[in-house]
Amino acid sequence: MRNLLQQIVDSANPHADYADARYVNTRTEALETRNGAVDRVANAEAEGVGIRVRLGGAWGFAATRETTTAAAEQALERAIAIARAQPAAPPTDLAPVEPARGDHRAPAAGTDPFTVPLEQKLDVLMAADAAMAADPRIRVRSGRFHGQVETRIFASSDGALCEQTFTECGGGIAATAVEGDEFQLRSYPSGHAGDVAQAGWEHFAALELPAHAPRIADQAIELLSAPACPARDDATLILDSEQLALQLHESVGHAVELDRVLGGEASYAGTSWVTPADLGELRYGSELMTVTADATVPGGLGSYAWDDEGAPASATPIVSQGVLRGFLTSRETAALIGLDRSGACMRASGFDRQPIVRMTNVSIAPGEAGTLADLIADTDDGIYMETNRSWSIDQRRWQFQFATEVAWEVKNGERGRMLRNPSYAGVTPAFWGSLDAVGSASGWRLHGLLNCGKGEPGQLAHVSHGAAPARFRGVTVGIA
Repeated sequence: MRNLLQQIVDSANPHADYADARYVNTRTEALETRNGAVDRVANAEAEGVGIRVRLGGAWGFAATRETTTAAAEQALERAIAIARAQPAAPPTDLAPVEPARGDHRAPAAGTDPFTVPLEQKLDVLMAADAAMAADPRIRVRSGRFHGQVETRIFASSDGALCEQTFTECGGGIAATAVEGDEFQLRSYPSGHAGDVAQAGWEHFAALELPAHAPRIADQAIELLSAPACPARDDATLILDSEQLALQLHESVGHAVELDRVLGGEASYAGTSWVTPADLGELRYGSELMTVTADATVPGGLGSYAWDDEGAPASATPIVSQGVLRGFLTSRETAALIGLDRSGACMRASGFDRQPIVRMTNVSIAPGEAGTLADLIADTDDGIYMETNRSWSIDQRRWQFQFATEVAWEVKNGERGRMLRNPSYAGVTPAFWGSLDAVGSASGWRLHGLLNCGKGEPGQLAHVSHGAAPARFRGVTVGIA
């Protein structure tokens, strides 16, 4: 395969200013249980070659599922024809990059999840299902397992030739309680397909889903009769790390994708309230807000050695002490605003998609506020919200509304009664400007997301976000 990819980029050299070829093999296993039965067992494998060329300022891309020389040469011809058919565009530079050479396997992946018997995986999910079944008001019990192994080989006319292999594993459970017209959901360890990381079987086993199942079911039932979250315009809000991770994803990560900032995603994913001129000047949040995009974090779904145009993984400051310091970039977008290197953020969801600017692991640095218990103890009157349930944010990533599965009142430094249907809303810079405490490193952890959508045709990226619990002042909560 390396020889084939090298042959393709060599063949492209007389016809294109730049070319790259990428082989991807992805093997995925998805298991789901529902109300004591196996609901889904799906195994899929996809492989193929994607070829990208650049003529002047125009790009062409084509892909093939056949991994033969003839099929790859035909895909190259299509990519060149597409580039030639593009509207005339002024040639622009690509940010320089050292040719990517070598091999990378994600460290400490553990046991390959595909070597673990199917029955063993289902036994864990069925045990968790049974542990949620004690009360008939739990109408829907579900569990999920995700495993994936992916290999990518990349070659470019710049001299790159590299290979990477990644393993993902994880899962989660959920319980839905119903009584009359009321229904409530609780999930563990998150509301987004559970918790998935670049890791082996051990990560899924360590979630201990059966042990947490009774608590999840009990809380879903308790929510049926819990009072509604009160509406307030000036609440003190404490967010758990998983909800803060999604807040980062939606109101920071997407807003600093430079293709969006420059208008390249305006017709589909939207634009951004941030501009290139804001770099180094814009106050994004309070001085306690320091955010980094880091593709080198062990275990992150957005971690790799090189991105899909051969740029080496790096840690890029995004916000430092509240001030905007960087963007998520490609070689092309970095050069367009005068940066001397790419942020290595070009990724494609498979061989049949063209790489676009995507998030790596966008994380907020821990602070010095201690544990979640310490944050609560330090709050006289507030609301603590946990586990995302829904979200909505505008095309510029400016105004947003989030709902979580559960909340608790905080009174005089203690967690009080449970609240149902909690939600909060805000405007991005004002909300992050109200950040007044971030939990310490002991409570910081990565949260994986499998469903980050972008691009046309659409692509789903796997990303992670690191966060600790945090507190915000003067927030609107309890909206309908």
